[in-house]
Amino acid sequence: MLAASAAALPVLLATAGCRSSDVFAGPDPLAGRPPLSPDVITLQEVIAAERAMIALYQAALSASARPARGLAGVLAQHQQHLSRLQASLVLPPGSVSASASAAVSPSVSPSVSSSRGLGRVTIAQLRAAEGASATDLVRRLGGVPPALAQLFASIAASDATHVAALGG
Repeated sequence: MLAASAAALPVLLATAGCRSSDVFAGPDPLAGRPPLSPDVITLQEVIAAERAMIALYQAALSASARPARGLAGVLAQHQQHLSRLQASLVLPPGSVSASASAAVSPSVSPSVSSSRGLGRVTIAQLRAAEGASATDLVRRLGGVPPALAQLFASIAASDATHVAALGG
């Protein structure tokens, strides 16, 4: 009986010319999925930037016959960063995934995106990308919840040390 009542509610409201928001407080459950929160969108952008950084390091490692020492270790750290970021992302079923939304609004530094088409990635490009990433993450700290800010700050600190490790 309860299931029938719940199933009949939209029909009853439509027949009466009412919207469910007229009857219930809060978002209209019949209006579709609510938009993603700004925090989720920010996290998706940071995930896209981290994926771009990983691609940049993979290109640097594959393009060089003798890769610079330590690049594989830095790549592994970026892969860990990506895992932590993805673990923080909770999307409702049926919503746009991080990879799909990242294509819509990526937050990739210019040095990362312009280097994608190059066959050879230089250490200077990696240093510039790391510096840009650290700056971008620090810039985002004030607009996210404390737990996310802590994660962003940790990754930004790691990116800053990568600049030094790469000879900056």
